[in-house]
Amino acid sequence: MDRRDGPGGRGGQRLGVGIGWRPEIADAVAELPGVDWVEVVAENICPGHVPDPLLRLRERGVTVVPHGVSLGLAGADRPDEARLARLAAAATALGAPLVTEHIAFVRAGGARTASPALEAGHLLPPPRTREALDVLCENVRIAQEALPVPLALENIAALFSWPDDEMSEGRFLGELVERTGVRLLIDVANLHTNRVNRGDDPSKALAELPLEAVAYVHVAGGVERDGVWHDTHAHPVPRPVLDLLAELASRREPPGVLLERDDDFPPPEELAAELTAIRATTESAGALPAVDRSTAQTTGVLPAADRAAAREAGPRTSAEAAGSLPPADRTAGPERHPAGADRTAVSSAAGAAAPEEAPVPEAVRERLGIAQAALLSALVAGTPAPEGFDRARLRVQGLALARKRAGIVARVAPELPLVLGGQAYRDAFVAYAGRRPMPGGYRQDALDFVRQLLDAGLPEDPKARRRLRLWWAERAGPRPPGRVTRLVHAARAALAG
Repeated sequence: MDRRDGPGGRGGQRLGVGIGWRPEIADAVAELPGVDWVEVVAENICPGHVPDPLLRLRERGVTVVPHGVSLGLAGADRPDEARLARLAAAATALGAPLVTEHIAFVRAGGARTASPALEAGHLLPPPRTREALDVLCENVRIAQEALPVPLALENIAALFSWPDDEMSEGRFLGELVERTGVRLLIDVANLHTNRVNRGDDPSKALAELPLEAVAYVHVAGGVERDGVWHDTHAHPVPRPVLDLLAELASRREPPGVLLERDDDFPPPEELAAELTAIRATTESAGALPAVDRSTAQTTGVLPAADRAAAREAGPRTSAEAAGSLPPADRTAGPERHPAGADRTAVSSAAGAAAPEEAPVPEAVRERLGIAQAALLSALVAGTPAPEGFDRARLRVQGLALARKRAGIVARVAPELPLVLGGQAYRDAFVAYAGRRPMPGGYRQDALDFVRQLLDAGLPEDPKARRRLRLWWAERAGPRPPGRVTRLVHAARAALAG
């Protein structure tokens, strides 16, 4: 099976300008002008129960791309079959032309390292070494074989580097593409983050990247605190990120550009203004054709005239220019490579399949697993930093992980900030999380946090402590309480308050 087909670069489709779909802005996305496609977090989609707003977008012809965050393809273990199956099911349910994930590890430890299994709750960078690349390539091939549509992988933002890195990021990604044929999702906001936090040169990275393999591009906002750039996805896109988008577009036409926003959602008119700025940036670099805004607003797809013009005059790969490949089909919509389609039909336009490689020795996976487990333990369990790492940067990263965890738990259990007070909750949770790895999901994390507070006789206010005790008792059982039990707990909570 050829792994080089699908959207982006060779044999790809034009996506246009899109936005990350989130339930909080579903109504706004449906009305925003100039939205050609959307991306949805794959883990937030139940394939048998796709949210109605997403289904309505699909019915209008809007392409929906599932974006995974939990595979951990750069980890020491082989990809989890259940997670792959869920990602594949999401692609099928959404009629997606491709799926995307990250070049990151998100968990470590376990049987391979004879140490506790740890979850990061975040995307962490792998070492850029030959052995780590071998493991990543094998994991990518496993994922490609399990997915019904092509796979594209995203570069991530990082607060630190590994002391034994052997390659630049651009070279690392270039060899990954060469060995697996995987597509790339280039996040220019992450390139900016790494420039601030690690001193990386984003122009050098862009020069080294195989831009013909780009499926699409992410842009997002962030904020700088004490010399550290935090990729929050909760702030407007800054000028330096748009400048990097323009630089990429001047080097190679991106098939699509997508705005990510995950929190602190602004009014629809501000989102529309950001999309306009993104389109203007790419158009000024000669990247994307102008879009008929009235058509885009009602249909969510590129007008037929623009699609035809793109096929006639769109930039070609060097192989196409030499006449050895047919022009890339850039028609919009999921019909180009529907989920479950036989991908061999487009292999002639995509290039030869990557050569087979020998299996990665288990000793290599074990060495990588031990190194990643030691690092993750330092970040989430308070153990000493591994030799060679910048300890100050690891402390910043560990604090960022704890704060992110606190925010997610607050969404899972919104009663806790109400009972404790917003700042008191955050301070208490960060102190708890600094030395306690996430146990088994955020619901259990909330329960363990409250249990620890109660065991310590906290909070000091007796009424707040009673309310927490009732909250914990209602949720700590093996199954959710029935209606009568909930009414009793509610009455007790009212009396306690």
